[in-house]
Amino acid sequence: MKIILNPKYKEQEKAIIQLVTSFFEEGNLIVKGSRNTIKSNFLGSEKVNIKFFKKPGIFKSIIYSFFRSTKAKRSFDYANYLKEHSILTPEPIAYIEERNALGLLGDSFYISQQIDYDFTIRELIHNPMFPNRNSILEQFAEFTFKMHEANVNFLDHSPGNTLIVEKGNNQFEFYLIDLNRMKFEKLSIEKRMDNFKKMWLSRTMIKVVAKKYAELIGQPEEKIHAILLEKTLQFKRRITKKKYLKRKLKK
Repeated sequence: MKIILNPKYKEQEKAIIQLVTSFFEEGNLIVKGSRNTIKSNFLGSEKVNIKFFKKPGIFKSIIYSFFRSTKAKRSFDYANYLKEHSILTPEPIAYIEERNALGLLGDSFYISQQIDYDFTIRELIHNPMFPNRNSILEQFAEFTFKMHEANVNFLDHSPGNTLIVEKGNNQFEFYLIDLNRMKFEKLSIEKRMDNFKKMWLSRTMIKVVAKKYAELIGQPEEKIHAILLEKTLQFKRRITKKKYLKRKLKK
């Protein structure tokens, strides 16, 4: 078993290992997927989030063992990169990898601080009358702009992967989660707007985000709006078409 710790948690190594060894018997289930499972538990008095990555198939096991960082390691490393650039994400605590005698990857885990959030962008999409909706969208545009300025292309920038915490006085904090799919690169305007496409923004929301982002980047609002609208509509059409074809195949 390989364990890499945030230095702040060095004294709690045994307790962290215990969280992992008892993962399937203890803790509160948050997400149960076919490949990944997420639970919350306590590390001392601190509430933490434990993400379990199931042992990959033999081909992917070879890739992750010798040629590419594991999902758990990427989650940990990317969280540290974000924090170094003052982009909020739950505090990374540790990642753990199990390997066999040949060095092939088995199960792995990523442990981070648990964020008690108030809502996500998903709630704003489904409720046009959501309180302070436009202000939240403007602050979300600022958050994403800051992320882009740090050369972060978050490939899973979708409605449920940014947790939003209300701080009062119409101020909000945004925390990125589900971090293992990122690219670090200088982003063109096209790529920046493409990065919003999975947010599934409505036309009204696009207007608000585009106006704020244009102000931040110093580009004409009409230009930013046109690119963001087209990227969003292209994505929506592609997903709608995929869903239609799946339904047709099931008949």
